[in-house]
Order: sequence, then C-alpha cells, then structure tokens
Amino acid sequence: MGEAIIEITKASVRFNMANQQVNNLKEYVIRVLKRELMFQEFFALQDVSLTVKQGEAWGIIGSNGSGKSTLMKLICGILKPYRGSVSVYGSIAPLIELGAGFDGELTARENILLNGTLMGYSEAFMRAHLQEIIDFAELRDFMDMPVKNYSSGMEARLGFSVATVVQPDILICDEVLAVGDYKFQKKCEKRMKHMLETGTTLLYVSHQRESVEKLCDHALWLDKGRTVLAGDTAYVCSRYMEHGKGEESHI
Repeated sequence: MGEAIIEITKASVRFNMANQQVNNLKEYVIRVLKRELMFQEFFALQDVSLTVKQGEAWGIIGSNGSGKSTLMKLICGILKPYRGSVSVYGSIAPLIELGAGFDGELTARENILLNGTLMGYSEAFMRAHLQEIIDFAELRDFMDMPVKNYSSGMEARLGFSVATVVQPDILICDEVLAVGDYKFQKKCEKRMKHMLETGTTLLYVSHQRESVEKLCDHALWLDKGRTVLAGDTAYVCSRYMEHGKGEESHI
C-alpha cells in the first residue's frame, strides 16, 4: 500500500444538548438571552486515532449511535474536531447522506449538473458524462421528474452514479446503498471493487457483514464514540459478533 492518505490523531467531536425541552424558536431565543437554557456535553467521538493508507479499504462498524457517521463527516470536513487533528491528502467523493446536495424541486438531470458543480466539475464535463451517469443509475425514464418524487432507492442510485463518475482518491460510502435493491447493490459493489483495484481508497459504513468482508481489508469497530478494535476485517467483524452486537448476518 502507499503513503497515508487520511491521518486522524486523538480526534474528539463534542455536541451541546439542551437539558430542557424547548417547543419553539421564540422560547429558545428568550432562554438563551436570559441564560436560562442549560446544556449538557455529549461526545459523539472520543480520542479516535486512525491512519488510512492509499489504496486501503476500511469498513467502519458498530451499533447505531456509535459514531460511525460522525467520523465520516469529520473526514469530509463537514464537522471539525473539538480536539485532536484530522488530515486528508486527496479528493473525496462522499456518499454520506441521501439527498445531500440535491434540490427536490429540480429534475434529476438538473441535479446531476448541480451536484457536479458542487464537486468542482465544470458544466461541460458533467454534460459530457451525463449519459454515462444516467445509464449506470438506470433511471432513464425518470430523468425529467423532480427529485422530491424519487424514492430513497432512486436517490441512492443517482447519488452513487454522480459521485463515482470519475475516480476520486477517497470514496466514502455511509450506508446509503442499504436502501437500494439487491441487484443495484451488487452493481455498486462491482464498481467500488474496480475503483479499489485501480487505487481508490474506500471508507465503507455498512451493517452487512458479508459486504464489509467482501470489499474491505481493514475494519474499525466503534462503540459509544470510542475505538474498540482496528485491524484485519475478518478478525474485527468476528470479535464484534462475539460481543453480541446484532444478528449473525448484520453488523
């Protein structure tokens, strides 16, 4: 494998949660101004360290609320660490939230051009690859429909197709493919496998053990924001299952 492409050193992410229930914005503002609103610290991640080398594939596993998505957002730069450091050396294609970057009022065709711009590609480039994206997503009959009328599976198809139209240095996939049909999931896995073979680094969040073990050579197990174990995928997944987190076929 190559040099480090992602370096995370003792990173923590902290959120403030209100102790009292606030029913509307007016009440919230009044309580804040009067300093009557009390907050409780919540650490979504605590002192997580991880080094990912170029070309590696990491599966991120753990129960719901363990900090997996928070870690992905930290790597993407959506969140900043409360303490610690995160360094990323390369371009990222993130698939971390269904519909992120889509405008529900625009058609799928228009959203492809919009997403391409957000990812830093020119309109000319996106138009040149438009048919390739449409063909992979298998949404030819729905390209002129507003995205707000799409199912979650259709959004996942469109998002994955746009994100992988070119080969990024780092592909982040956070459970969005779980909503797609089985045939399309396998199609996406095949594309990701090809990208891995040609140098892309993968960070893959999934509850499907079979999928993680098929795609990933390393795994990171998080629990309540802390690292439990990191290393060989089969070993980490096996230890996780022994710990009793979920059914045998899921992680």
